[in-house]
Amino acid sequence: MRWQRLFAELEAEFDAVEAAAERAEAGSRRRAELGAVRLAERLAGSVGRPVSLRCRGAGEVAGTLTDVGPDWLLLSDDVHREVLVATGAVLSVAGLGRMTAVPAPDGSVRGRLDLRRALRGLARDRSVVQVLLDDGSASVGTVDSVGADFVELAEHAADQPRRAGAVSGVRTLALPALVLVRTLAPGLD
Repeated sequence: MRWQRLFAELEAEFDAVEAAAERAEAGSRRRAELGAVRLAERLAGSVGRPVSLRCRGAGEVAGTLTDVGPDWLLLSDDVHREVLVATGAVLSVAGLGRMTAVPAPDGSVRGRLDLRRALRGLARDRSVVQVLLDDGSASVGTVDSVGADFVELAEHAADQPRRAGAVSGVRTLALPALVLVRTLAPGLD
């Protein structure tokens, strides 16, 4: 009888030590997994939710998060304008849900849709946009071209389409200084 009780006590003690080690390992594993999550993945888990961003040079930018790329995110603001935000300009985010998206596999098409490609889409569409830079300055016009580290914007009035007579000049903007690009509807903004 005494031996059975001794073995039972030893087994219970071993189980307790093993459970404590497993709990410690699980916590450590969770911290390591969280340490590998990038901001884009954290944001992608909240697509469809209203968020508020604090951005360098632009202050608070709010809207519904509609899409996330490797170095950009897309919001729809309260008047249904699209706002393309450079992730590098984001200082803080409020309104994220508890979900985090699974990272895209290396080499996936989605992972290659960077800010430059998004801006090239705006150039193709010939959309009238407002561009905000990290110094707080703003320019209005149409994206003409996108280089490796710059954007060329044909400046013209927001209520004018891009026509040679309406263009007051072409401004070359350094891509690292770009905070956000907001689409404007001619005659409405």
